Amino acid sequence: MTDSPVLDHIGVAVQSIDSGAAVYEIVGIEVEGTEEVPEQGVRVAFLPVGETRIELLEPIGEDSPVAHHLERRGAGLHHICFRVSDIRSAMARLSAEGYDLLSDEPQQGADGCLVCFVHPKSAGGVLIELSQPAVVTS
Repeated sequence: MTDSPVLDHIGVAVQSIDSGAAVYEIVGIEVEGTEEVPEQGVRVAFLPVGETRIELLEPIGEDSPVAHHLERRGAGLHHICFRVSDIRSAMARLSAEGYDLLSDEPQQGADGCLVCFVHPKSAGGVLIELSQPAVVTS
């Protein structure tokens, strides 16, 4: 992993992973796997596209932030995610520059990653996710 952030994935809010994946599957982009992330209130599906992925987000409850997003905006682009090597350092730099983070500490995300979101009101209207991959131990 490099020290420079890389585009990890593009998050897309959907009512249902099955129906949301259909258009991608028609053009040859297959679901690689699914995972439930109770801490974020979603079930996610990963669709690899080149060096990045599309992440479909299906709410698992009415209180899920993705459920609220779907109520307000409908299905579609939810966030973009950048992989970082040190999420706490990235969070500290953003906070010091006045960006509004949605949590004070990293949260548990999909694939065992630590994640944090930057509020779209302070990031040009885009919900940005930072993701630090899980440390793999043998």
